[in-house]
Amino acid sequence: MKIFISVDMEGISGVVHWNQTEYGKEDYERFRKLMTLEARAAVEAAFASGAQEVVVNDSHNNMRNIIVEDLPPDVKLISGSNKPMSMMEGIGPDFDAVFFIGYHSRASSLGVLNHTYTGRVAHYWVDGKIMGETGMNALIAGYYGVPVVLVSGDSEVTAEAKDLLGKVETVTVKEPKSQFSALCLHPEKSRAMIREAVARALGSLSDYKPLVPSAPSTVRLQFHTSGQADGASIMPGARRVDPVTVEFTGKDYLEAYRGARTMMTLALV
Repeated sequence: MKIFISVDMEGISGVVHWNQTEYGKEDYERFRKLMTLEARAAVEAAFASGAQEVVVNDSHNNMRNIIVEDLPPDVKLISGSNKPMSMMEGIGPDFDAVFFIGYHSRASSLGVLNHTYTGRVAHYWVDGKIMGETGMNALIAGYYGVPVVLVSGDSEVTAEAKDLLGKVETVTVKEPKSQFSALCLHPEKSRAMIREAVARALGSLSDYKPLVPSAPSTVRLQFHTSGQADGASIMPGARRVDPVTVEFTGKDYLEAYRGARTMMTLALV
């Protein structure tokens, strides 16, 4: 059994402000440690449940956050950026299951530190369905036929995951009070719940189904300003929908996803 784990930071218990998630800012070193420990809990539980190989992809910001020496010695860590598949770098058809640890809800939701990939995006749709990073990345796993079996984060992202994926284990580590406040579980409790959820998921893998994308696939991005859409619309194949919205259709979801990331990068204003 081979497991892929994508780890973000905004959904880690205790994280409620950007300064806790950005290198050089107050409390960053403390919270990268907590991020590492939640990842470690998922890894240890995966090995305890029979996994022969576990690959962790650091998926936050510059993607150099997880402290490798604090992970179990048998794990493999993908660190650094820019990575061609970003938060899903390393995924492929040889994996049996995917975990999303420390994820956050989509832009314009009520979740803690909500956003979708970049603060320039107001809404992100795939084939007409609004999605955040959970959906964006679950479709990549689904392209390869791999199910997302576990999502952890605040109550907004776990509800988002259940709505999108149906059968999925979720671990709610905090309840939003506002975009920058939450009722948080103690980190040890969060890690214990993650271990329990991993054991449940890997104990009945056949119950979980991949989120398979359509082909061709259309990604639509609504930005906050028309200037951002101006930049995104430069990309060959992009179509301007309205002053702040641009879309792109790829031959499959991987092409559409790369197109979306390119448009986000071009939206620099």
